[in-house]
Order: sequence, then structure tokens, then C-alpha cells
Amino acid sequence: MSTLALLVVLLLVLVGALVVAALGYAVYRRPALTAPLTVALAGAAVLVAMVTTVASAGGR
Repeated sequence: MSTLALLVVLLLVLVGALVVAALGYAVYRRPALTAPLTVALAGAAVLVAMVTTVASAGGR
């Protein structure tokens, strides 16, 4: 995998972690939305899907 692809994956993980934390905090502050853990895990699943896509594209 090239250095550029690794950098993109690293940045995607960092930004994704911030998004997951923001989602968890948002639903923690507004419990009527849904359980914080469910939203954070859904965001993490999307992050894993994005990282897998970028990693597989960079491996070619």
C-alpha cells in the first residue's frame, strides 16, 4: 500500500472517530433520539466500511 493511501486511511480513521464521538455525545445529550451506544456503533460500522473501501482501492 502506498504512503498516500496509508495517510488517507489514517485521516479517515481520525475523522471517523471524531464523528462517532460526536454522534455518541449528541444522543447522550438528547436521550429521546436513541441509545448512545447504538448510534456510536452504527457510526463505527460506517467508518469500518469506508476504511475497508479505501484500503482495498489502495492495495491494487
